[in-house]
Amino acid sequence: MNFELDMHTHTIASGHAYGTITEMAKEAAVRGLKLLGITEHTHHMPGTCNDLYFVNLRVVPREMYGVRLMLGAELNIMDDQGTTDLPERIMKRLDIRIASIHGNLFPPGTIQHNTSAIVNAIKNPAIDIIGHPDDSNCPLDYEQIVQASKEYHTLLEINNNSLRSPSRKNVRENMTVILKLCKKYDVPVILNSDAHFMTDIANTDHSMPVVEEADFPKELIINYSAERFEAYIVENRTREKAYKESKK
Repeated sequence: MNFELDMHTHTIASGHAYGTITEMAKEAAVRGLKLLGITEHTHHMPGTCNDLYFVNLRVVPREMYGVRLMLGAELNIMDDQGTTDLPERIMKRLDIRIASIHGNLFPPGTIQHNTSAIVNAIKNPAIDIIGHPDDSNCPLDYEQIVQASKEYHTLLEINNNSLRSPSRKNVRENMTVILKLCKKYDVPVILNSDAHFMTDIANTDHSMPVVEEADFPKELIINYSAERFEAYIVENRTREKAYKESKK
């Protein structure tokens, strides 16, 4: 498979994960990754770290055991406006930003209500990835979401952990729809483990079979090149800066 990156993982700081940054980086090196994203849950998730944790990420080296680290957050989408739960002054300190709907924090509504939440998060130039948009407990209009992903340069995630979750509905079917639409519209995706323990880093044992069954093109999977992903982040920061300048 030769993936060079996994950008959605958690440490003990998230409250329900069980490895340290050092342990995660060491395991990423063992698994041959060049780039590892560590994205702790933000403060509305019960048991996770507070905002000060993200402020002080500056003290952590950005390379360990030969693996480049991108440290950031998995933000909670809170409403149909796509509002997330970190202030801009903290968000700008993060290397990577994932925005996700979590059922305990976002009561699902109509398909349009739920879709508006995701699309508005996609439109936020500070957001890099939409995490696990795959649960029929929160039904979505995937045509709208994939087209927004293409327009606003925000990656959609194919999440390995979702496929193992007993609480999520129709994940495999929804991922297949996402992949077929991304193939149709030439939209790249990212495969992430959502690891909550170091031995799960870079695990795609459930997600890769779905990708293969969808006959999804390799060139639309960003995980094969750390340099390509880093260039993607650079472009996002350029877009974010231009957006802020336009609002002055």
